[in-house]
Amino acid sequence: MVYMRALDVDAVQAFVLAADLRSFTRAAEALDTTQSAVSLRIKRLEEALGRRLLERTPRSVRLSAEGSLFVGPARALIAAHQGALGSFGVEQRRLIVGISHHVVGAELPILIRRVNQGDPGLVMELHIASSSEVLVDLDAGRLDAAIVLRHGHRRRGGELILEEAFGWMAAPDFDRAPGQPLRLAAQSAPCGVRNMAIDALDRAGIPWTEVFVGGGIITIGAAISAGLAVAALGRRVAPTGTVDVGPRLDLPVLPAQQVVLYSSLTDRRARASLKTLAAAIRSTVD
Repeated sequence: MVYMRALDVDAVQAFVLAADLRSFTRAAEALDTTQSAVSLRIKRLEEALGRRLLERTPRSVRLSAEGSLFVGPARALIAAHQGALGSFGVEQRRLIVGISHHVVGAELPILIRRVNQGDPGLVMELHIASSSEVLVDLDAGRLDAAIVLRHGHRRRGGELILEEAFGWMAAPDFDRAPGQPLRLAAQSAPCGVRNMAIDALDRAGIPWTEVFVGGGIITIGAAISAGLAVAALGRRVAPTGTVDVGPRLDLPVLPAQQVVLYSSLTDRRARASLKTLAAAIRSTVD
């Protein structure tokens, strides 16, 4: 009979996080620990199993063949562990977060899952709006936290999550007919990114016409994926299959924008969930 040591739940959790976020650094941020601590936990887990679970490269982390087999049962183990801890009842905590339209795209379900797995007793209420609207709600006390583009406001402080690279995103076959204005899809006003795009085109002397007004990345993404127009979007959140046509159409370079987290919450549980959310957003850069 072969005996195997009991698995370290903390090590299994570190493995699942590193697999989901594709980064030891992001996993460490979510766990509020160091990258070396996460690496050590996963190394010990691999030694206990006698299997290599993750393939590491200088830029990313991905599941090995054996890791792909193990990740499902690993998730089940973490869920069972959390269920056991909550068997006598877990106090619910509501966290109300406002996020800019331009910060989240198709990866939103992954972000929500990641936060829920970190704290199943957390009720997260998301408000998606323009950065300016989100900040108004934060100042009015209607939100616990805000994740916005720093562009267009002078508020200081906050935690820098990432630098968002913007491009003129469109379907690969999108073209501008000679002598015709550039067909533009944009967020409804007020929107800092909309203003940024229009100002850039006006300064470059490029005529444009607004042919689609969206209510978020999903609607704008649908318009550009259909070949209707071009839109100024973060490359990270642009729909799969779209490309930056700016260089081909000789459009002006768009500046990167900072994605910033603002919150005055101090309780450990809320801060832990916000750390997990920030780490999950950073992981989408890869």
